[in-house]
This record gives sequence, structure tokens and C-alpha cells, in this order.
Amino acid sequence: MSQLHTGDKLDHYTIQNVAARSGMASIFRATDDRTGETVAIKVPHPEMEADPLFYDRFLREQEIGVKLDHPNVMKVFPNGDHSQLYMAMEWVDGRLLRQILNDQKEFPPERALNIALQIALALEYIHSKGVVHRDLKPENIMVNGMDGIKLIDFGIAANVGSKRLTFAKFSQTMGTPDYISPEQVKGKRGDGRSDIYALGVMLYEMLTGKVPFTGANAFIIMNDRLLNNPVPPREIDPSISPQLQEIIYRAMEREPAKRYQSAREFVHDLQHPEQVGVADDREELTNWKVRKQPRTRQILFYVAMALIPIVIFGILLWVAKHT
Repeated sequence: MSQLHTGDKLDHYTIQNVAARSGMASIFRATDDRTGETVAIKVPHPEMEADPLFYDRFLREQEIGVKLDHPNVMKVFPNGDHSQLYMAMEWVDGRLLRQILNDQKEFPPERALNIALQIALALEYIHSKGVVHRDLKPENIMVNGMDGIKLIDFGIAANVGSKRLTFAKFSQTMGTPDYISPEQVKGKRGDGRSDIYALGVMLYEMLTGKVPFTGANAFIIMNDRLLNNPVPPREIDPSISPQLQEIIYRAMEREPAKRYQSAREFVHDLQHPEQVGVADDREELTNWKVRKQPRTRQILFYVAMALIPIVIFGILLWVAKHT
């Protein structure tokens, strides 16, 4: 039940007001009656609580969030036994990076580097804890008034090496089309290097005001990144340094083995861009105007991949309703 109002009690939290609503949950600003601190309470909408897919995602987000403690990761507080399904988190004043990009389109290099560095530090930390985010995008980055960031929403995150496979993982194995890595497009689980790829895309977007791959639908966008190279950042904005462009290319390598192998490597180059050697013979710089088209077989393969989760979810939902 997400119909809470100012002054309502939710265990030891007192609701102040609604902070945000989405199709799946409401975020309330609340006071922790034990400490007097302001917190955020995430409460699923009633219809979502009955959705086994969302329920699994919500519990996973809480489970992962509770074990993480880093200044660039939103803290989730352990709840123990509570009266209904909700999640208590630290309150962060700020805006989503997506909202800022919508308003400002592109950032000066210094600002883009600062934000990317903080995200990379967050990735270095969560990867060290065996967690891969898998849905890194501007919608999942909170930015405060001092440009400090918090990584949020671990709903489709995964513990490295986890063998448990649920219907939620079938339907939530891939992130947002603009930021999904090539290996995830191919149906692979992905690892920390998939998060690195997504951050490379975000850095490209922050510097140029554009995402590197576009198209009429998700399938075109995902296929484009498998076959073609984006417009070089310096073609869009010549003030971007060759070193910064090289950092983007290293993060966005199509093959994971050629990409930064750890967030720590990415952090180092973001901290010391002047030390980055520039590869002048990059394929990305010479043939980006050549546009390859996917074969029909490829298109049908990825359409089939996308339909698998829907079919599985439908079967599970039918079973749940008839048992």
C-alpha cells in the first residue's frame, strides 16, 4: 500500500511528503523516529507488490544495497521485520543526472571528468564486493548541488558468480539500450566490464550531448553498436582532448578483453588524463562513416532473444494463477 500521507507512521518512520512517483513505486521523504534523521522510503504500488518479477527485483535491490557502504553509493538501511514491503534509504538532496543532461545537454570536460571519476570509484567499490550493477545510466545517478554523486537502483544488479537463476533474471538480464554493452546484446551475462562500457557511453554523452548510438527502436540501437563505430567525440566538439577521447574508446571497446579490465584502471586514467597515450591508428577514427547493416538472420536472432523473457514470464504468471 503506497497511499501514505503526511504524518502517517510506517513502523518507526514518520512520513513527511511524497518525493517522487514512478510506475512501480513511490519515494517518500520521512523521519526516522529513533534518530531524527531524514530518510527516503521506497514503497511499491499495490499492483506491483503482487508482481513476482517486481517483488524479486525489489528484494534483490534491498539485499545488495544493505551490504554496500561507500560515499558514492546510496545507502540502504536494514529493516528487519516490518509491517509491509518497503525500503529505507539515505536521503539525498539533488537531481538525477538524466534531468541535468536534459537541461544542459553537455558538460565542460572538467565537470564530465569529475562526475565520471566518482562513478568509476563507485564501480571500483561495488565490483570489489562482488556486485555488478548491469543497468548503469544517467537515470540511476543522483547528483547533489556540489556535483557529488550517488549510484542508485540495484534492481537488476547481480552478485558475481551467483548461480541462482530466476524468471526475474531471464527478463532483466539486459540494461537500457543506449548503455547496454555489446556482450549483453549477444545474450551474455556480462561482468564488471559491462558497467565500464556503460560509463564510457555516459562520458561520451556528458561531453558531446549525444549518445553514441541511436535508432528508431531498441533493436536498431543494439545492432548498431555491434557493427558500427560512433562519431568520434572530437568530430562533435574539437575542444575535447585526444586523451579524453582515447579514454572513451578504451571504455567502449566492443570486445571486453580490449576494454579497461577493471574500474581501477579506468579511475587511474580519469585521474591522470595527461598520461594517457593516444592511438592514432584506431579503426574508430578511420571508418566511422562506414555504416554496416545487420543481416536478416541477426535481426531475427535478437528479436528471438528479446521474446524469450516474455514467454517465460507469461508461463510463470499462468502457473502462479492456476496453482
